[in-house]
Amino acid sequence: MGCEGCGTSSDTSKGCSSGSCGSGGCTSGKLDVFDWLSNMRLPDGQEPFDCVEVRFKNDRKLFFRNTNKLSLYVGDIVAVEAQSGHDVGVITLTGELVRLQMKNKKVKEDSAEVLKIYRKANEKDIDIWQNCRKKEDDVKIRARKIARELGLEMKISDVEYQGDGTKAIFYYTAEGRVDFRELIKRYASSFGIRVEMRQIGYRQEAAKVGGIGSCGRELCCSTWLTDFRSVNTAAARYQQLSINPQKLAGQCGKLKCCLNFELDSYLDALKDFPSMETVIETEKGMAACMKIDVFRKEMWFSYIEGGLIWHKFTVDQVKEFLQINKKNQKTLPLEDLAKDLVIEKKEYTDVIQENSLERFERKNKRRKKRSNKWSRSNKPEARSKKPEGRSNRPDNRTANDETGKPSPRQKKRRPTSGRKRQNQPNQDANAQKSESVKRPKKPKHNSDKTPEGKSKEFRQRKTNKTNKKNQSNSPNKKDETSNRL
Repeated sequence: MGCEGCGTSSDTSKGCSSGSCGSGGCTSGKLDVFDWLSNMRLPDGQEPFDCVEVRFKNDRKLFFRNTNKLSLYVGDIVAVEAQSGHDVGVITLTGELVRLQMKNKKVKEDSAEVLKIYRKANEKDIDIWQNCRKKEDDVKIRARKIARELGLEMKISDVEYQGDGTKAIFYYTAEGRVDFRELIKRYASSFGIRVEMRQIGYRQEAAKVGGIGSCGRELCCSTWLTDFRSVNTAAARYQQLSINPQKLAGQCGKLKCCLNFELDSYLDALKDFPSMETVIETEKGMAACMKIDVFRKEMWFSYIEGGLIWHKFTVDQVKEFLQINKKNQKTLPLEDLAKDLVIEKKEYTDVIQENSLERFERKNKRRKKRSNKWSRSNKPEARSKKPEGRSNRPDNRTANDETGKPSPRQKKRRPTSGRKRQNQPNQDANAQKSESVKRPKKPKHNSDKTPEGKSKEFRQRKTNKTNKKNQSNSPNKKDETSNRL
């Protein structure tokens, strides 16, 4: 199983250059230990410690005794004793530091739990070991299907084969107890191996699976964190965080381990603060603490009865108010105390102001404004337009006549009666003739071929037709008026 971060291809690698990968393919990741006694020589006559530390897949580490007195170094692959058969692992630590690690893990040097090392792994051992590693993903998927068929409320999180391929450890998570007797029989018959079921917690599962946290980095439990301390909601309260389970929970579903990282610094800062349960007696009533800013050393108070407004005070001022209350005296109302508060504004000098990136945006905005003004002034429409007063109005009329749609001004006009309606087409024709004379020259895009600007011949034909219609209709109307008389 190789490392994706450093590009190694097998477990035989001595480690990656980055030293930050937490997969099982590198020795320099989570399970590696820095031997700070490697350059130290032992005193004369003292033999080196005969135990070594060996790691296996994921976060499993065990101690083994070098009974054959082999010359072993960090990164060597060895075949070790197992409960049945043999297993293959990688040495992570040798020398006197192993003695200290055994004390920390509370493992006795003379205990029977410390098994022995057979030999350095040969090519056959390494080939069998790597082939078993390749099977683990397929076996895990099949094991999950079998558990689902049996209706067991459990999840197979990982599978680890023994080095000789005769045994496999199935890691699972479950909320309660699971009767997996039938499950073991199915696994043994389908896979042809001896089965060991091992229950782990949700944090151990997250460490085995890995992932990226809300901070954008790899999970601490899968990279460097080895011991899981208990995390309480009190840690979030000390840090003045909102108790929201969705924000405080990690990928494992439990509280984030990083809540304990800065807890000590917060506790040291809160030593100078009065408790959150402090109450100030004022002339207007009792006031309780609502909020605390740890690093600015500020506290917000409001009245217990009907206090909707919060008033900000420093820690030193709150201590003075409490001393006044100890003398059986009441302080002024919070409104009056807040007025006397003088906030010191610190003047910060921005050294990087000259090198800020906003200066490019400001210059670009100015350039855009200038370019927009220049483009508007140089448009052909703007050049053709001249302040001629009412001379521009007939243009709209002709455009509306050509398109066949009346303008909103024409809609508002009231209908005229009598001879005014009869003379209207003649007036329009005369207006069109005058417009053709006064109209300025349009650019090339408004040529005669466009529908907006039609040719003069077409306009003249149109005016001639309207005149003929008026002439044909006018004598009949005169006869009608004479008959009426």
